[in-house]
Amino acid sequence: MPEMRGAKGEIRKDIREMTEVETMNLDEAIKTAIEYETKVRDVYFESMDQAKDPVGKRVLQVLVNEEQGHLDYLQNRLEEWESTGEITVEILESVIPSKRMIEDKVTTLKKKLETTPSDKKFSEIELQILKKALKVEEETSEFYKRMVQELPEHGQELFLRFVEIEEGHKVIVQAEIDSVTMLGYWFDMPEFDLSSA
Repeated sequence: MPEMRGAKGEIRKDIREMTEVETMNLDEAIKTAIEYETKVRDVYFESMDQAKDPVGKRVLQVLVNEEQGHLDYLQNRLEEWESTGEITVEILESVIPSKRMIEDKVTTLKKKLETTPSDKKFSEIELQILKKALKVEEETSEFYKRMVQELPEHGQELFLRFVEIEEGHKVIVQAEIDSVTMLGYWFDMPEFDLSSA
């Protein structure tokens, strides 16, 4: 690292080099994404046993399946990268609607909730499940955003769709938190009309 002499002759390191963070290569990025997706999937899977509400269990199962699909996709991309040195960005499907569609439906749902008060108490365990899920979704989303900014174009293309999907997951989990705390129960995924996703 180059040295620089300050006004009084003291030795300083070049600040640009001290703060420079090494960017991941595509291989490392895919492997790290697999770790994130495994963590998220496992949180949902383990939470299924803790959830008491059958709708909650069903919502968690949808999210487990979604995350497993992400894992399968990433593992296929990694195998392709390791065997050919190239990567094909294939369409990554999601049963979860876009963030905007979810937000529109949440607005409608919240208006409905305001006119339908509930005396049902939410389960603290289920609320903790959702908060944990939101935390890992936020971490995963931030990782994907960073990869889109740092990687070369082909890596950006690979992770851009993940950013969109994870944003949708965050909105769904937050909507579930709102429903559990305001109504005392989970809302089912059909509230979002997944057929139009």
